[in-house]
Amino acid sequence: MTDASHLPLNRQRLIAPGPVEVEPRVLLELARPQMHHRAPEGIEVLMEARAKLTQLLGDPYDAVITTSSGTGAFEGALTSLTPEGAKVVNAQAGKFSERWGDMSERLGYHTVRVAKPWGELLDPEEVADAAKDAHTLLVTHSETSTGALHDLAAIVAAARAQNPDLIVIADCITSYGVTELRPAAWGVDAIVSGSQKGTATPPGLGFVLFSPEVQDRMVPATGRGFYLDLTRELKGQKAGNTPQTPAINLISALSLALDRLLAVPLEVLWAEKRRQADALIAAGSALGAPAWAARTSPAVAVLRPPVPLTGRQVAARLAEMGQRALPGQAPFEDAVFRVSTLGYADRYDALGIAGMLEDCFESLDVRFERGAAVRAAWEALGERRQAEVAAPR
Repeated sequence: MTDASHLPLNRQRLIAPGPVEVEPRVLLELARPQMHHRAPEGIEVLMEARAKLTQLLGDPYDAVITTSSGTGAFEGALTSLTPEGAKVVNAQAGKFSERWGDMSERLGYHTVRVAKPWGELLDPEEVADAAKDAHTLLVTHSETSTGALHDLAAIVAAARAQNPDLIVIADCITSYGVTELRPAAWGVDAIVSGSQKGTATPPGLGFVLFSPEVQDRMVPATGRGFYLDLTRELKGQKAGNTPQTPAINLISALSLALDRLLAVPLEVLWAEKRRQADALIAAGSALGAPAWAARTSPAVAVLRPPVPLTGRQVAARLAEMGQRALPGQAPFEDAVFRVSTLGYADRYDALGIAGMLEDCFESLDVRFERGAAVRAAWEALGERRQAEVAAPR
C-alpha cells in the first residue's frame, strides 16, 4: 500500500477480542429515557435478560447479572461457592487463567496451580490429579491471550472421576455464546462471562450462570464479599429484585443484543463463529502468520507474525489504519497479534479483516501474492460449509 492518504476516511473498527463492535440499535437502546429498576418495567427487563442468558447457554441454569466486568463476576462466583480455608485448584495456560490463581491466593484460599506453557493445552489428567482432594476447580475454556480452546468437557470429566464432589467454575468469558458449551452434560457448576464479548454489549456487566444442583452448596453470607455476595444476589434476582442498584440501562441493551444471537439455533451460531475464526486463521496463514495454539478458539485468532515483524508492529500498523487489534499479552507482546470477529460481526467482517491484513503486511514489506489472504478466508468459509452440508444427518 503505497498511498496512505485515504486513511483518515477509514471507518474505525474494533477487531480485538473485547470490547467489541455493538449493533447500532443496541447503542440506541441506551439513549432511552431513564427507567427505574424497581418499577415494573425495570423488573421485566431484568427478568427477560436473565431468561435470555439461560436460553443462550442452552441449559436450565440460573443467571445472575452483576454490574462489573467478567472478573468481578468470577470473584463473586468463587467467594459464593467456596468456603474459607478450602483448597482451590487453578488450571492455567495463559494470562487470564493465571488471573484466577492470583485472585484465589489474594482471597486467602489454599491455592494449587496446575500450569502449562502459554499456547499449550491443559492436560485433563494433570488437572484431575491435583483436584482429587480439592473443593473448587477454576478452569478457563477459551484463553483469550493465546487463542487456545481447552477441552473443558474432558478436563471436567477427568476431575470428577477422581472427585465427584468437586465444584467447577469455568471462565467462559470469550466462549459463552461463541462456541459449543454444554455445562449440564459436562458437569460444570458455574459459567462466568461478560457483556463486552460474545453478547456484543458495551462493557459493564458480568454474568454467572449457576447449575440447579450447585445452588444448595452456595455459601450463605460469605465473609469474603458483600457487593459480590451472589448467594444473596441470586435469591433477589430470581424474584426480580437486586440488593444493589443494577446498571439497568445496560441490562436493557443486553436483552436486545441477545435477540440477534437467539434468532438461530445455538448449533448454527456456534458453527458460524467457528467459520469466521477459521477464515481469520486461514488469512493469517496465507501471509505467513499461523495460529499460535494447536486447538484454536472461535473467539479470537492469535497469530504469529512472520520474522522479523513483531506483534506490536502489526497491531500498531493496524491502529494507524483505524483498525483496533491487539498485540500479545505481556510477556508475549512481540510474539503474536490478535484479531477477532467476536461481537456484532459476520463472515463479511472476517473477509474484510483478511483484506486489512493484506494492506497491513504489504505496508510492512512482507512479500506475498495479493489476494492470497482474502482467497484463503473465502476457502475456509466454503470448506467448512461444504463439510457440514455433506455430513450425514
